Amino acid sequence: MPTSLELIIQSLPFLLTGVLQTLKVTLIAVAIGCILGLFGGMGRLSKNRFLRGLATCYVDFVRGTPLLVQLFIVYFGLPPVIQEFKIFLATSFALGPFTSTSHIPPFVAAVAACSINSGAYVSEIFRAGIQSIEKGQQEAALSLGMTPKQAMRHIILPQAFRRVIPPLGNEFIAMLKDTSLLICIGYAELTRQGQLIIGTTFRPFEIWFAVAFLYLIMTLSISRLVDYTEKRLGTNGNH
Repeated sequence: MPTSLELIIQSLPFLLTGVLQTLKVTLIAVAIGCILGLFGGMGRLSKNRFLRGLATCYVDFVRGTPLLVQLFIVYFGLPPVIQEFKIFLATSFALGPFTSTSHIPPFVAAVAACSINSGAYVSEIFRAGIQSIEKGQQEAALSLGMTPKQAMRHIILPQAFRRVIPPLGNEFIAMLKDTSLLICIGYAELTRQGQLIIGTTFRPFEIWFAVAFLYLIMTLSISRLVDYTEKRLGTNGNH
């Protein structure tokens, strides 16, 4: 029987495969989440009641429900709906029967659920960042002949982006840890890889300790990177 250190070293290649999958999902989800969040944040501040209401419903629903439930809706709930829609198309437009079942791959479901979840939280980050800019700056831009859209694009958003870097870093770290929930749909991220190794070695303490240590390395590295970026851009109160 290998010692604890030997077991961790032997398991490291498999765990690192999970690390790569964890980082891949996190990077894609937060990137898409930033796009959704930018539109969501601006929608929350919109004078258009429909856009403001739509953005508010999105943010409230996602923030008010667990990510695990959202993941189950995408992975288990959507396929039957898609299948029913295919049947409707087949019967309505005589397209022929659809024999294949509608299945969403775990990776697609993971990215979709995590992106939608991240977008809601990033929406609030961007909303707070935009609202933190003094109103006098927009008024000054308008007095110089800029339109409201030009003022938002050239004056407000560049400053807001600098101010939201720290909370965006926190969101990235939170999403990275939340990807451990993907074990519930069988996606081979870090936690799932650890579970598979334990199933063959029956040594849970060493493997879970190694998994925890790898998560710690990732989160500390991201935290230090955010701190460095924050200092480089002078966002520590220097607005």
